Amino acid sequence: MPRFDQTGPFGQGPMTGRGLGCCRYGRRFFSPKNELAALEQEEKMLLEEKEMIEEEINAIREEKKALRE
Repeated sequence: MPRFDQTGPFGQGPMTGRGLGCCRYGRRFFSPKNELAALEQEEKMLLEEKEMIEEEINAIREEKKALRE
C-alpha cells in the first residue's frame, strides 16, 4: 500500500489491492462468500489497471511513431 496510510493502491481503502501488503494476512479469515466478492473486486481492479497500462503503451508507441516521422 503506497505511503502506508491504509488507503490501498488506488485510495479505495484497505483490502482492495493484490494482497501483497500487510493486510493480506487478514484475508484468510474471510468467509468463502466474502472471499469470492473480494476476488471479483480484485479481478475488476486488475483489469482496469491492465487497460490503463495498455493505454499508456499505446500512447508511448504513438509518440515514438511521431518522433520517427
